[in-house]
Amino acid sequence: MKTIFIIDDDVYIGDMLEEVLTKEGYGVMRAYSGSEALLVLESGRPDLILLDLMLPGLNGEEVLSKIKEIPVIVVSAKADIEDKVTLLSDGAVDYVTKPFDCRELIARIEVQLRRPSIEKQTAFLQLEDLVMDVEAHRVCIDTETVKLTRTEYAILKLLMLNPTQVVPKSIILDRISEDTPDCMESSLKVHVSNLRKKLREAGGREYIESVWGIGFKMIT
Repeated sequence: MKTIFIIDDDVYIGDMLEEVLTKEGYGVMRAYSGSEALLVLESGRPDLILLDLMLPGLNGEEVLSKIKEIPVIVVSAKADIEDKVTLLSDGAVDYVTKPFDCRELIARIEVQLRRPSIEKQTAFLQLEDLVMDVEAHRVCIDTETVKLTRTEYAILKLLMLNPTQVVPKSIILDRISEDTPDCMESSLKVHVSNLRKKLREAGGREYIESVWGIGFKMIT
């Protein structure tokens, strides 16, 4: 049984979520403050966390910074796009705005629990002289650090996780949308072009190739 950890000081919302999740077959853990949440995490490891931001004691942002290797879906009344971008960049896997439809939230939970755990198990991704430190969000070619934007990093990470496959443009946009919601179909080509240029300048060769009409892949 998968376990969901609800961190929310709103008793009504917490009770409603617990009832819905229990009916869906999930185990449920609860905490009502940021400090309590961290204490609970010291003695138990849930499969996914639903995190409110407006918590007594430590706020949601502070709690998020201390959670490692557990997918966190932020559930908050804050609807500003900047809040969403910042939290997704800081480690949240998804962001749901209150009020929400329980069916949509369950669907988003199921998507996260189906995701492969390769990223959590792999500290480094490497293709010949190109190395990505996943935990530090750093990319190097030989000993030279390549400075990438958040979007460029997300694209490269996806391609390196699938080094022998052509990754379609639609898949790239779907998979990186959580990390980089600013990347649209109209701008994807520009992001990839800039990424290829930075890698080429650092390594003296091409690392990514375009597959016309489909998408992109690593050159291996």
